[in-house]
Amino acid sequence: MVAAALALALPLAACGSSDDDSGSDQAWTYTDDLGTKLELDAAPERLVVQSSVAAALTDLGLGDKIVGVFGPVKNADGELDSQAAGLDADAVEDVTGGGEYGDIDLEKLAGLEPDLVVTSSYLEPDLWYVNADVKKKLDAQFQTLVISFDGKTLPQIIDSTEKAATALGADEADFAEGREAFETAQARLEKVAQGAKPSILAVSYSPDLFYVSNPEVSPDLKYYRDEIGLDIVTPKNPDEGGYFESLSWEKADTYDADVAYWDDRIGSAGLAALKKEPVWGKTTAAENDAYIPWTSVAPPSAQAYADVFDRFADGLETFTS
Repeated sequence: MVAAALALALPLAACGSSDDDSGSDQAWTYTDDLGTKLELDAAPERLVVQSSVAAALTDLGLGDKIVGVFGPVKNADGELDSQAAGLDADAVEDVTGGGEYGDIDLEKLAGLEPDLVVTSSYLEPDLWYVNADVKKKLDAQFQTLVISFDGKTLPQIIDSTEKAATALGADEADFAEGREAFETAQARLEKVAQGAKPSILAVSYSPDLFYVSNPEVSPDLKYYRDEIGLDIVTPKNPDEGGYFESLSWEKADTYDADVAYWDDRIGSAGLAALKKEPVWGKTTAAENDAYIPWTSVAPPSAQAYADVFDRFADGLETFTS
């Protein structure tokens, strides 16, 4: 249930080692972030990957190896979900199941004949977009490489993803462009942060509850606050796991802020619904229509976060200029 709640509102997070051999005709091994030793007769060439991680691996040069994905691909507006930004959705098979959170169509997945399944973990040992029942069946048929985000900083998350990508056959030289873009975008965001410092509330909408995300636990929000110097509001009573505090809509004005950093997974219809909530409408951000889209689950690559930083800077410049 915790993983399902995180999928709804997660900002909305153990140590791996590799002794793989890059030659495709030689045995391949890798110890992932959960300590699982993976062993294949040859380096993996066909991957089925959780959509956010798939987008990151595409940024890192492994797009040709990804044959299938699971998890969010299209958003509520029918467009490529921000969680999968950079993924060529038409080039891969979506094996997401039609059931509850974390369902995978294992028959369709098996038909793709993957060498390896790849996903992440925000709260170890739970797997992102793989529920417990599916995990049991998945483990019986395939090996799964897990990149853990649990307790890591944003740079550590990016490092862990690059480490796994290298083991999967990516060329480290191809990471330089994304790293440079990250540094450039961070410098721009820092410059914006040196000016006016509006208070920022990271929020997620659902019909039943209003979620306020916690910068103490969310790697990106913590990075914005501690490294870039933005004023990110911290909720006082986070739910289990610490990622957010859930509030009834009658209490949606518990935390006031100048800017609402809204979870863009809800799409434009969700934002419109948020704006109609009467109690939330009493807050400063709502009264001033100060909304900036937040890619709360961005692909864990330097390039993806460079794009996120730039979009955040665009929004802040609008409301502070």
